[in-house]
Amino acid sequence: MKYRVILIENDENMLLKLSNVLKSSKSFNLVATYQDVKAALGQGSMFRPDLFLIDLEQSDAVKSISRFTVIFPRANILGTMTHWDADIADQALAEGIHGCLLKPFSDTDIFTTIQLYNQRGEPKPSRVMSFFSPKGRSGRTTLASILAIELAKKSGESVALIDADLQFGDLPMFFDVNPRHTIVEASHDINLLTPEGLLPYFQQLNEKVWLLGSPLRPEYAELVEIESLEKVIRMAGQLFRYILIDLPSGFNPVSVAICEQADTNFLVAMINSGQEIEHMKRSMRLFETWEQYGKKVYTVFTRVSPCNEEGKTNLEQLFGRSISEILPNEYTLSNIAASGRLLKDLSNDSPFVESVTSIAHNIIQEKR
Repeated sequence: MKYRVILIENDENMLLKLSNVLKSSKSFNLVATYQDVKAALGQGSMFRPDLFLIDLEQSDAVKSISRFTVIFPRANILGTMTHWDADIADQALAEGIHGCLLKPFSDTDIFTTIQLYNQRGEPKPSRVMSFFSPKGRSGRTTLASILAIELAKKSGESVALIDADLQFGDLPMFFDVNPRHTIVEASHDINLLTPEGLLPYFQQLNEKVWLLGSPLRPEYAELVEIESLEKVIRMAGQLFRYILIDLPSGFNPVSVAICEQADTNFLVAMINSGQEIEHMKRSMRLFETWEQYGKKVYTVFTRVSPCNEEGKTNLEQLFGRSISEILPNEYTLSNIAASGRLLKDLSNDSPFVESVTSIAHNIIQEKR
């Protein structure tokens, strides 16, 4: 069955070019063309369209997307741009668009875009979550990895893990993979990429979880510019519903910039010597300023014993404020992660995993 397509394009020359592409394709039936978004909204119903291609560069186009989704709930709605604009793409996602692509395009480009966004999940803005710890060996990477698996499993949507610990990242080791590309290449090439072009830089771990690995050598960290890394994360939002970013320990330009970019920050510490509570108190001074701008900041303590309400209450008295989550110690899980068997041997009966699954559920339900 052919897609019944309505094309909306303000530029006459581009309208003619794209019309010819659609007319020559065996997969599309171009039923109407418009240069004005309002005209398409008013008259489009009579053509029973399955697919809209909307020029996002004309005024009010992005704001009109939500009306298209209401009037044409069964149609795919794709936006088109001459040059990639992250702000426009993000706004379009927030309005409920099903994908964006660059023009001029081929019929194959249209199918690829539809496939990418269907794989992504709900047409909603991505959730970007950072995982920060004041010092190393906090359980931060283990938490991010298992949460990614559980989010994908429970939501059925695509999840990306980005290893932004640029000098000593070890997320690939957790999954026993050797990524073909790393964050170095992705950030270097980002200004030349579209979402379709960015996807191959990620290593697919299972059907719904993908990984962008850290640099292969510590000195390569200097090749990653913060501004470019931020662009990678923004474009990844077009591909993945959830983006989990593992950060280096402590405050540095990378961790601060990504925490500022994320909508949700997990601040993680492992109970060991007792000093971790003081480190968390000091870290919270900066994170509290971000809470004032609407960001979600959650404190997580790992290796808590006893890991129950009494243990949490005692810890909160020492911390001087409420704690979002406490997680138990689990040596077996640490061994599984260190040996790269996280996807193969992760047990749902594990108390640690049960706790992380609860976090995933709350994120999906937008309670976190």
